[in-house]
Amino acid sequence: MGRRRETPRASDAEPVDDASVPDPAELTALDDGGAARDAGAAAAAAADTEGPVAPSVPPDLTAAAFFDVDNTMMMGASIFHFARGLAARNFFSGADLRGFVWQQVKFRLGGEGTPEDIRQHRELALSFVAGREVSELVELGEEIYDELMSDRIWEGTRALAQMHLDAGQRVWLVTATPLELAGIIARRLGLTGALGTVAEHDGGVYTGRLVGELLHGPAKAHAVRALATREGLDLRRCSAYSDSINDAPMLSVVGTAVAVNPDAELRGLARKRGWEIRDFRSGRRVARIGVPSVLGAGAVAGAVAAGAAYRRRG
Repeated sequence: MGRRRETPRASDAEPVDDASVPDPAELTALDDGGAARDAGAAAAAAADTEGPVAPSVPPDLTAAAFFDVDNTMMMGASIFHFARGLAARNFFSGADLRGFVWQQVKFRLGGEGTPEDIRQHRELALSFVAGREVSELVELGEEIYDELMSDRIWEGTRALAQMHLDAGQRVWLVTATPLELAGIIARRLGLTGALGTVAEHDGGVYTGRLVGELLHGPAKAHAVRALATREGLDLRRCSAYSDSINDAPMLSVVGTAVAVNPDAELRGLARKRGWEIRDFRSGRRVARIGVPSVLGAGAVAGAVAAGAAYRRRG
């Protein structure tokens, strides 16, 4: 308990030089202020904190690990796989499908627009759950995980998470994926819990709105900081893992940052800052299935279309 542990290295890890923890202030330009803080606070408040622990291992209460999901823990985008599974179950009407696809096309052709435009687009992407019970989506999520996600877990990344659990540390997923889906993935992997985008619900029924914003970019760093304060973690003793340059803020607030299956920008940043690099892709071929994780909930429209096509083929 309270011991410092070096991150084990494997044959697929690139050697790195020791380096000090980067100053998070270097990345403040990426921060969008209150929206990111609100999203982080909402995610931390909703996170599970009492997951399974390794038997006969003294708990290490001040160290923890944080893992991104899409293309880090799982091949491809989890929200894409989820929407594909929902479409296969006729969860969407034809009108829903046409509306989602049209909004996605407008958003892509028209550019990102103002922050309010982006927020409205993202909330529209969640509107398909409005009026649905949380329990229904969780039940479907469990089924879809078994059908479309369980065999897409990167075993190398899962082993890294297990390494932390075996050391008595807690492990959280940190993802733009909706909290309920992120929680299913965490439970199935035997992890402590998940920090995810929080969809508002009233009386167990989704309203179709977000609480705060997407848990993306700087919001992940805020969530990790908030959870660390809540749980008494020493971030200098914590680790974070991600594939994307968008998660540079989260990687920068912990003592040990690891780039897993990194994109080109993150690989360059990792080399510059002396972060360890793990690549579990065969021949380092980028394995992105569906849509990039940066799209977060906004990817649902495209995923719905793909899911409908998948259903028609079945």
